[in-house]
Amino acid sequence: MKRVFRLLAAAVMVSAVAGCTSVSYYAQSLEGHVRIMAARQDVARLIEAPSTPRALRAKLTSASAIRRFATDELALPDNSSYRSYVDIHRDAVTWAVFAAPQFSLAPKTWCFPVFGCVPYRGYFDRKSAAESAVALHRQGWDVYVSGVTAYSTLGWTSDPLLSTMLRQDDTYLASLIFHELAHQRLYVNGDSAFNEAFAVAVETSGTRKWLRAAGDRAGLRRYEADRGRSTDFLALVSKTRVELAQVYGSPRAPEKMAAAKEAAIDRMRTRYRQMRDKRWAGYKGYDAWFDAPINNAKLAATSVYGEQVPAFLRLFELCSSNYPRFYASVRRIADLPQPARAEALKAATSCD
Repeated sequence: MKRVFRLLAAAVMVSAVAGCTSVSYYAQSLEGHVRIMAARQDVARLIEAPSTPRALRAKLTSASAIRRFATDELALPDNSSYRSYVDIHRDAVTWAVFAAPQFSLAPKTWCFPVFGCVPYRGYFDRKSAAESAVALHRQGWDVYVSGVTAYSTLGWTSDPLLSTMLRQDDTYLASLIFHELAHQRLYVNGDSAFNEAFAVAVETSGTRKWLRAAGDRAGLRRYEADRGRSTDFLALVSKTRVELAQVYGSPRAPEKMAAAKEAAIDRMRTRYRQMRDKRWAGYKGYDAWFDAPINNAKLAATSVYGEQVPAFLRLFELCSSNYPRFYASVRRIADLPQPARAEALKAATSCD
C-alpha cells in the first residue's frame, strides 16, 4: 500500500505551513520545514562531486533527467523545485493524521489560510502525530496515521528531492515528481478530491509517456500492472464504503451498528484475500494495509484520492493528450463552484 499512501503526500505540507489552530502546531510545522530547507544541496553539484556515493549519484542523475522531462514534455512548472536534495535520515518526512466519526465516512477537516480545508493535519514529528491521534481518539473519533514520503508547498518554496523519494525505483521517483509538480500547476482551495485526482492523472499519463520515451517496455508493463492493482484496490474500498453508508444510515442501536461495521470490514478483508490469490496471482503488496486496523478514517483517507481519476484521464484523452490544452480545460472546470465541479468533470464530452 505504499503507493496509495504516497499519493496523500502532496498537500500535507500545505496543512503544516499555511496555518494552524495552535501556536505549538505552527511552531513544529515551521521548524520542520525550515530545517529541511536549510539542509538542501544542489543536485547538479552533488552529481559532479567525487565524494557523492555512486548509488546516490545514479539516483540524482535520473531525478535530474525526470525533472527536465516534466517541464519539456508535460508542461509542468520550470522552477527550482526538485533541483536540490536533502537526506532527512528517517523513513517519512511527515506524518498525516486523519479522523472520521465512529459511524460516518465523512472525514474531519482542518481549515487554513490561503489553502482552504483539508482532511488531515501534518506533523514533522512522529510523536506529535501520535499524541494528536490519541487526543482525537479520546474524543470519540476513528483515527488513522500515515507516514508521508514527499510533499509540495505548491511553489511557495523550492521543494527539494528527499531521501525518502529515492528508496524505490526510477518509475516511482518519476511518478512522485510529476504528481507533486502537478499540484504547483493547478490547485483548488478546499477541494482535496479534485486536486489529488488531477495530480494522479498527470502522474499516470506522465509516467506512461516517460516510460515509452525511454523504451522501457518491461517497466511499462510493471507500471500498468501496478495501476491495475491500485484500481482494483480502490474499487474494493469503494464497495465497502457503500455497504457502510447503508449501515450508518439505518436506524440501528449503536452496538448493533458497531457490529455491522466490523462485519463489513471483515467481508472486505475476505474479498481482498480472494482477489489477491486469484486475480493478482498471490501479489502481497497490500497485505500490510489489510492486516493493520481498519476504520472510517483509514477508508476516508484512501478513497478520497482516487474516485475522480478516471474522469480526469478521460478528459486528457479528449484533449488529444495535449498537456497545455488539458490544463486549460481543467482550469475552466476548477473555476466552477465546488458543487458543480465534479459533475462538470464527469459530464465533459470535449476538451473545450
